[in-house]
Amino acid sequence: MNEIYLKSAEFVDSDSEGVKLFTQKIIGTTTDPVEKAVKLYYAVRDGFSYNPYDIDLSPEAMKASSMLTRDHGYCVEKACVLAACARAAGIPSRLGFARVRNHIATEKLEEILKTNVMVFHGYTELFLDGKWVKSTPAFNKSLCEKLNVEPLEFNGKEDSIFQSYSKEGNQFMEYLFDYGNFDDVPRELFISEIKVHYPHLFENHPKSSTHWRGGGDAGLTP
Repeated sequence: MNEIYLKSAEFVDSDSEGVKLFTQKIIGTTTDPVEKAVKLYYAVRDGFSYNPYDIDLSPEAMKASSMLTRDHGYCVEKACVLAACARAAGIPSRLGFARVRNHIATEKLEEILKTNVMVFHGYTELFLDGKWVKSTPAFNKSLCEKLNVEPLEFNGKEDSIFQSYSKEGNQFMEYLFDYGNFDDVPRELFISEIKVHYPHLFENHPKSSTHWRGGGDAGLTP
């Protein structure tokens, strides 16, 4: 297992004071790595609401420590936070990214993206009991209830990825493409994929687009 997955990185900044304090608050006196991982997973999943309508792509904003100053984040941010906290707790972590089709996309999000395909959906992989285990802290429990899908549980032993079906048996999330695993957020690749799949988001600010606020003006803005 490569030691790089225990080291602090630019975005997975596990050595930042904010990440270390948050991690210690959540794990307390827990010493078992699996128990630590489970506690951190639920703290990130439900402690920060999923918000894909306010995406800041500037380097500083994409740090795990930055999201900890807010009460919301999108999938890449939440995966990054979980990875950073895991490293701060002594658990090797890495990030995975995939292109997925959301069959139950909210009308607002699909209108903004002009598609139900979501690029660079982020999740976290944790090295526990000698193997990598996938975990997806993106959708908080209250949002899952609103979408009528079961929230993703995580026991630290089995992969926990996006729900395939809603409670009624309708298809929910479909994985289309795997970008692979990374020790840190590949920011440039992330931005280039957004430009390829959602070029209209950059039309108003083609040269310096780093901040996307959905709603009235759904473009990426400086």
